[in-house]
Amino acid sequence: MSDLIETHGRRARLAARCRGVCEAPVFSVAVISVILLNAVLLGVETYSGLSLAYAVPLHAAERFCVAAFSVEMLIRLGAHADRPKAFFRDPWNVFDLLVVSSAFIPLLRENATLLRLLRLARVLRTARFMPQLRVLLVAVGRSLPGTVSFLFVGALILYVYAVIGWISFADHDPAHYGSLGRAGLTLFLLMTLEGLGDAVHAGLAVSPFSIIYYASYVLLASFVLVNVLIGVVLNALEEAREMEKEAHRAERAAPDPGRVATQDADDLLLRIAAVRSALDDMEARLAPASAAPPVTTGPAPAGAVSAGVR
Repeated sequence: MSDLIETHGRRARLAARCRGVCEAPVFSVAVISVILLNAVLLGVETYSGLSLAYAVPLHAAERFCVAAFSVEMLIRLGAHADRPKAFFRDPWNVFDLLVVSSAFIPLLRENATLLRLLRLARVLRTARFMPQLRVLLVAVGRSLPGTVSFLFVGALILYVYAVIGWISFADHDPAHYGSLGRAGLTLFLLMTLEGLGDAVHAGLAVSPFSIIYYASYVLLASFVLVNVLIGVVLNALEEAREMEKEAHRAERAAPDPGRVATQDADDLLLRIAAVRSALDDMEARLAPASAAPPVTTGPAPAGAVSAGVR
């Protein structure tokens, strides 16, 4: 029992020390510096002349980055030594572990293209140390369901107007409306209002009612749908900010599990020591009583009586 408590106490102390290192500002600055160095190395390798001329230093710098990321991950794992499941509950921890451990997987390590993509993924780890960037990424992820709905409605409107444009302008402007695909591409570009004036003048040459076609399309595609998309993203951004604030409040309100576990283990050890001390005192008190000769209350032997008389 005492060995189990001592082991748990060691894990709690190790987790507390590693958490202290992770929470230090110097640690965050060092990790961001290594991430930026990795990004610079990846950019330098795109120049064949520099990559050939400085192949040895670049390879050494890459190995340094891998070693630094590995040490960082070991420290983060050590910070969760007393509660390993909590490490995998954080999606950023899982992402960091996958990106860092990919450098040691044999199949990925030999594939230059996959290795460069994974090295590029390390740059995204800067979001871990930049709260605003992390909020933006979370907002983008939360806005995906609304964005899918937006894309479906936008594709439906684009398809309807492309069919109408093909019917109306295919004979007069086959370069832009000669097929359904060309009409869709033309309208997709008009969604950004690029070349809208030329398209309207070309349509007016065909029919004066073409202004209704282009005006209604621009109103739906460029104003209504785009504003709806902006609203979806802003709503998701607000939700992501609220989630970040709630996470900070919960982290501040929750006690340090390592410290609590250490205090509980110390209190339990003190109680066990007190019980042992009480048992030792009781045993010491009972020892003289068990060693004393027994007291006889019966009649004395006859020889002893006569010897006493003499």
